[in-house]
Amino acid sequence: MIVERLEELQRRLKDLEIEMVDPEVISDQNKYKILSKEYSSITPIIQKYEDFKIQNMELTDTKKLLKEENDNEMKDFLSSEIEEIENRIEVLEEELTLLLIPRDPDSDKDVIMEIRAGTGGDEAALFASDLFRMYCRFADSKGWKLDFIYSNPTGIDGYKEVIFSISGSEVYGNLKYESGVHRVQRIPATESSGRVHTSAVTIAVLPEVEESEIEINPDDLRVDVYRSSGHGGQSVNTTDSAVRITHIPSGIVVTCQDEKSQHKNRSKAMRVLRARLHERTEMERMEKEAVIRRSQVGSGDRSEKIRTYNFSQSRVTDHRIGLTLYSLDSVLRGDLNEFITKLKKNDSERQLTSKQ
Repeated sequence: MIVERLEELQRRLKDLEIEMVDPEVISDQNKYKILSKEYSSITPIIQKYEDFKIQNMELTDTKKLLKEENDNEMKDFLSSEIEEIENRIEVLEEELTLLLIPRDPDSDKDVIMEIRAGTGGDEAALFASDLFRMYCRFADSKGWKLDFIYSNPTGIDGYKEVIFSISGSEVYGNLKYESGVHRVQRIPATESSGRVHTSAVTIAVLPEVEESEIEINPDDLRVDVYRSSGHGGQSVNTTDSAVRITHIPSGIVVTCQDEKSQHKNRSKAMRVLRARLHERTEMERMEKEAVIRRSQVGSGDRSEKIRTYNFSQSRVTDHRIGLTLYSLDSVLRGDLNEFITKLKKNDSERQLTSKQ
């Protein structure tokens, strides 16, 4: 089955090579871009498949030589070669199987992240701020760009809510696993008795959606403008630059006030609205297909407790994959690579299992 699929992809790659030199396709930039993207996604698979075929041919030839060989020393050498080739083939077969798992169509997309303080009051708001800094550092380590959209800060350097976008390569493919409830266990600075408190923060990671991907009827929107306000309700701007957009059919409300320009605030609010509507559409589609989202790693289920950060033990545990790291400081400095790598691997293995 895997070879049939690979042969099919090899034929498709040859067809793409012909199509992409067609003058009509070259003149249609949108079509050329789509074909180029498909070509780029198939090429590494076929390169590995070519290697797989070469190793199989080498295995056949070596086995043939072994049959014809009479010298015992040479026979031992050829037997050792066969074992090495078979090991290489096994590795290549595993890699090809993983490459053939359908990619999440949203993997290449930029994201909008929403961090909200949950149970725990001020301590939850402080932890929301910690997580925001963690993702800022992680984005910086990847060379991604972070754009602030909206915040509702507290008076103690925390956030009741903070929304921002991250753009770059494979952003959603990496960050989608961060959706869910993040729990913190630590002694709050305000706790005189030294008791450990447990607080929670909810994170949503939404793939950013282009205007052409989701249609929003302007008549379905109610747009309110008002003056931005800071701590204690004082006016930040002297003009009505803050924007609140209500999508009447869904009841989704998006607010943005961090820019001084009403136009920029509206543009950012619309980005968030499109992302939330896309998420809602995807959830409805999955429910119709009887897919149980919370059984999937990275499903985006915001009610799922996914990770615990224990300060007294310097421990971070991801409950979905049972991985515990005793490197809390490093994680909060943005080193999420080990978690994300193992979550991706677990996700791939789960998909393979479900297809068997």
